[in-house]
Amino acid sequence: MSEHYDVIVIGGGPAGYPAAIRAGQNGLKVACIDGWKNYDGSAAFGGTCLNAGCIPSKILLESSELYHRAHAEFATHGIRTGEVSIDIAKMQQRKSGIVKTMTGGINGLLKAAGVTALQGRGTLHPGRKVEFVAHDGARKTLTATHVILASGSVPTPLRSAPFDGKHIVDSWGALEFDAVPKRLGVIGAGVIGLELGSVWRRLGAEVVVLEALPEFLSIADQQLAKEALKHFKKQGLDIRLGAKVTAAEVAGKAVDVTYVDAGGAAQSLKVDKLIVCIGRRPYTEGLLAEGTGVVIDARGYVDVDDHCHTAAENVWAVGDCVRGAMLAHKGKEEGVAVADRIAGRHAHVNYDVIPSVIYTAPEIAWVGRTEEQLKAQGIAYKTGTFPFMASGRARAMEAAQGFAKLLVGRDDDRILGVHLIGPMAGELIAEAVLALEYGASAEDLQHTMHAHPTLSEALHEAALAADKRAIDMPNR
Repeated sequence: MSEHYDVIVIGGGPAGYPAAIRAGQNGLKVACIDGWKNYDGSAAFGGTCLNAGCIPSKILLESSELYHRAHAEFATHGIRTGEVSIDIAKMQQRKSGIVKTMTGGINGLLKAAGVTALQGRGTLHPGRKVEFVAHDGARKTLTATHVILASGSVPTPLRSAPFDGKHIVDSWGALEFDAVPKRLGVIGAGVIGLELGSVWRRLGAEVVVLEALPEFLSIADQQLAKEALKHFKKQGLDIRLGAKVTAAEVAGKAVDVTYVDAGGAAQSLKVDKLIVCIGRRPYTEGLLAEGTGVVIDARGYVDVDDHCHTAAENVWAVGDCVRGAMLAHKGKEEGVAVADRIAGRHAHVNYDVIPSVIYTAPEIAWVGRTEEQLKAQGIAYKTGTFPFMASGRARAMEAAQGFAKLLVGRDDDRILGVHLIGPMAGELIAEAVLALEYGASAEDLQHTMHAHPTLSEALHEAALAADKRAIDMPNR
């Protein structure tokens, strides 16, 4: 006889496990199935984000930034150091330890919420039956009143540069290097490429980034993107725009890369390691049996409506396997919202207010519309910008690069977009998200007292600057 649950969640990443926890909190009988396995064969909840993405990359970004600052900034602070060297093995050990602690924490959270945690493969069959195959091969059939699909995503392969797992790697492989490459190639100047390129550049690698698009960070406000490109080039990232890779072949211990540059000329490049990070695609292999009624669209996404409901009765889908930004926080909000909808509670996800962060140095973050979008939509707006160079806190941190930029409706004073490049931008953006979520005006932010001296004052001053009333810089 099959085991029955109120809710079965297939996927234990940042969209799946929060959905399971919230469903458990709502008093439902819940099972969460996750098939993740690490390189060493161990199983773990948390998905790509916790095991091979968001968290381990931030750990290495932090370690590499400290190493860089020891070389580049300590003397400025009056701190004398002896020879500073890196221990990659220790760095990787620290990373693995943090990840293991956090994945273990998810097991504890699921247990506390009364969720049955199952590690193995889950496949949805008609009638909301789920065939579960454990990692040891044991099988059992489960049934559910509701099923939530949260199968995540995987790196998009590049036909001209196939992965070999050693010399040509994806973003996960790039987090596992046991030595600093002398010369590193990165295909893709998006969020992942810039973060991984920054890690290994700080640790001493020569880094060449090949980006097929002619425009840098086209998803971001272009004033922000131009400022970021300036800083990355200053740091030694060799970013080549309009570079279309035609082939990448392993030759001994190196990789020979050929590409066509922005001018149409054929070029070649030899690197020790090549990271391919041109994006991600939804992972749905083995997720659905025939006849479930769930529709996979032309791009490979699970088709859902505005409430994350699929075409099949009581089958939902959230996170990277559905339309929209492939961001952990977007997936988490969807998962929690669906769990609340199942329990009959009100739930809403505001897709217009999803923050984006690039954890480089300086950090880059934004929410809402860009200046280019406002112009294209014919919306009258005003701009307020404040440089971190005028921030006492940023100067004290020796991190006075970048600026805060607010885009404000000219007719109603409503904040339409906030764009940050500078110290701790990923933390500062939360205030902007709250402002947009509640429809705040520039005047609301102007009348909100900010502690001094703090980095957050940059947002306050940018709001004032939108009306040419900034205090800590000249108004032009």
